[in-house]
Amino acid sequence: MRIIFKKSYEADIRYFKDRVQASWYFILLVLAVILPFVINDYWVGEFSLMLIWAIAGMGLMLLVGHTGQASLGHAAFMAVGAYTNVILQNDFNIPFIISLPLSGLFAGILGICVALPTGKLHGIYMAIATIAIGVLAEDLIVILEPWTGGVGGIYAPAINIFGINFDRYTNVAELYWLILVITVLIIIGYKNILRSPLGRSFAAVRDSEISAQAMGVNIGKTRTLSFAISCAITGISGALMGHFSYVFTNETFNIVISINLLLMIVVGGVGFIHGAFLGAMVVTFLPSGISFTRDAFFSDFHIIPGIESGIFGMILIAVILFEPMGLYGRWLKIKAYFELFPFYRKDMFRRQKTYLKTERTR
Repeated sequence: MRIIFKKSYEADIRYFKDRVQASWYFILLVLAVILPFVINDYWVGEFSLMLIWAIAGMGLMLLVGHTGQASLGHAAFMAVGAYTNVILQNDFNIPFIISLPLSGLFAGILGICVALPTGKLHGIYMAIATIAIGVLAEDLIVILEPWTGGVGGIYAPAINIFGINFDRYTNVAELYWLILVITVLIIIGYKNILRSPLGRSFAAVRDSEISAQAMGVNIGKTRTLSFAISCAITGISGALMGHFSYVFTNETFNIVISINLLLMIVVGGVGFIHGAFLGAMVVTFLPSGISFTRDAFFSDFHIIPGIESGIFGMILIAVILFEPMGLYGRWLKIKAYFELFPFYRKDMFRRQKTYLKTERTR
């Protein structure tokens, strides 16, 4: 068991706890880079989709897990990122390397416009407001048919950066590496936000708005910035999803996607960046796992409509009942068990009912 003795605040906010942890993440990055050389194109595409979902999960995690705001309309901001990215490339001849951050920026600006009137809503009221935004976005896509293509959809152009073509069907390995680089950059930015005073403000607002306000945190500004940054990251994931799907319509980013995003981070582990990736793995590989299992052992059975959603719902119920901290929370418990054995106590991770009396009725 390693004991880490922190002597300063800088040690508490550094990227890695120690060199051993940094080494493990470096090995993971190396494995991610060489992955296309050891698997076929189908699985490279699946891992590319997993990274896109992970980016969207990180965007929602910043809002739900670190600021404590519920959102069931983030698919609308994925749609904003996807359509903005394609329109900038097709209509204004802006290259992908510029249109991608601009699509995230535009989604973030719209996030500010949504956060300002809904900034004082909490819980179920915030969720209902974001659901309304998701439904409204689908109608606006149809209304703005000259730009969005309406129900007929819009085609994403091929990505070309410095003469290198990134396409899912012809160069899927190159597309995977591009998405991997974008994912790593977003992870670095995400970690820097959490290490900054703004990230500490997010956590303070999540834990207790009254206490945060007493310490000088501007609640409205913090919630608005959290919503804006969350929408910007989600918009970037939507732009990548548009290129991955090649063609998308108003039904591509529907309310079901928003619900799946929220369920994804709950299953992965709310409040942990690792939870976004673990949840993305479940969402991405669960349909493939069901398909391969059916073909291998139950080939005579017909396809049951909605079986993926049903199994995902069963997994969610099991997580809520038996592991509220999600898959990453379970991993933390397993690691703590082996590190502290034989001194591990069963109730070490039990959630404490400690809260302010003034917040009991919220």
